[in-house]
Amino acid sequence: MQVYNISGYHLSLENIDELVTSRAFIELSDGAKDRITICRTYLDNRLKEAEDPIYGINTGFGSLHNRSISSEDLNQLQRNLVLSHACGIGAEVPQPIVKLMLLLKIQGLSYGHSGVQLATVNRLIDLYNNDILPVVYQQGSLGASGDLAPLAHLALPLIGEGEVYHDGRKKHASEIYEEFGWQPIELQSKEGLALLNGTQFMSAYAVWEYLKAKKLSEKADLIATISLEAYNGNPEPFDEDLQIIRNHTGQLKTAKNVRQYLTGSEMMKQEKKEVQDPYSFRCIPQVHGASKDTLKHIEKVIENEVNAVTDNPTIFPEKDKILSGGNFHGQPLALVLDQMAIACAEMASISERRIYKLISGQRDLPPYLVANPGLNSGFMIPQYTAASIVSQNKQLCMPSSVDSIDSSNGQEDHVSMGANSATKCYKVIQNLQRVLGIELMNAAQAIEFRRPLKASVRVEKYLADFRNEVPFVENDQYLSPLMRKAEVFVGK
Repeated sequence: MQVYNISGYHLSLENIDELVTSRAFIELSDGAKDRITICRTYLDNRLKEAEDPIYGINTGFGSLHNRSISSEDLNQLQRNLVLSHACGIGAEVPQPIVKLMLLLKIQGLSYGHSGVQLATVNRLIDLYNNDILPVVYQQGSLGASGDLAPLAHLALPLIGEGEVYHDGRKKHASEIYEEFGWQPIELQSKEGLALLNGTQFMSAYAVWEYLKAKKLSEKADLIATISLEAYNGNPEPFDEDLQIIRNHTGQLKTAKNVRQYLTGSEMMKQEKKEVQDPYSFRCIPQVHGASKDTLKHIEKVIENEVNAVTDNPTIFPEKDKILSGGNFHGQPLALVLDQMAIACAEMASISERRIYKLISGQRDLPPYLVANPGLNSGFMIPQYTAASIVSQNKQLCMPSSVDSIDSSNGQEDHVSMGANSATKCYKVIQNLQRVLGIELMNAAQAIEFRRPLKASVRVEKYLADFRNEVPFVENDQYLSPLMRKAEVFVGK
């Protein structure tokens, strides 16, 4: 079994993708163990000498920060915190994202600024390595004092509470402890706060969404190329010289992709009856490219966040400091998650317009891409479905980050709502994949009406793989299962 060391050093999003998809085990490096132990020892010693209140360690939380807690109650305080804050509700967080939450929480604690016990981090690693995934709910976080409610659900199994998924079944954490012969963690001072403060709910969603969006962005270029060939579109708008004089990186990349996908295409050599194409074809480099550039900016923000310490207060043993600040505030993620949703919604929007053009009976293609229209409705209604999805995306793209609701009796008076940005963006990306699947169905269908001409080798290979999943539609049939197969195919 491949083992990856969590060392407290930089994790790129590609590192995370490789780590998760390879199903590698993780373990703490010796350096990370030392940092965690040094920090915990420093905190224990500091508490023995403490006369002044230290927020969240010997005080209450939020607006109760002025309430002092006696030394004999410090452990109970942390357990109470986890139990009382596990107030998530609604749909469950998808298990791949829960696993990312575990990984990112372990990464954040590995820097040795959080004051947790080594045993606590090791138990999180046990959960990760054994695919014991806590049940976490999508609703409950304001994205400001950290993702309190979701992270409380993530932490419940550490103290033997809450539910988890393991071996395909939902179980109470106590069953897992009996099965593995474990004892619940007795949380020490500060630990509950270290587990609950942080942006790992938002950042786990952000990692998953970025990686998915990046892949779909590349697929969008390929599928748009197939539509372009099927529509007998012009290659001229993809000429490199046009892109250079505007000089946007994403635009250059998209146009280059399309040119490469068109290399050797017989269909592109057909006579062009129209001098110009509609914007949904002509402006593929500009629209897809702008989304690519937006994703590139988003990648940097997410990478900064997953490699950050975002709990509070933060401990600096080497400088003899415990600082209470606001690193848990989700504003950086809230803004880019809203941007990512918009970037993905736009790729879906222009995709739906290409679908509309392909079924419109133009450029020697039959209406609704079926040989006997009238008796057959053909691909009329998949376009309706795509239009419905695109409309929903527009509604989902109202930025959550512009909202804030006062909480904790006014102590937490500006919140990011980044958790809502995260869950909305997830839906938009699912919708993008569905619309691209519908476009691919239409484009592949339209291509058949250009035969015996061939598309490029790259496109023909992709179409052949697609035809192994989704057949050509001769006459009206039940299309919904084919649309779902197309959606899955695009996501591969």
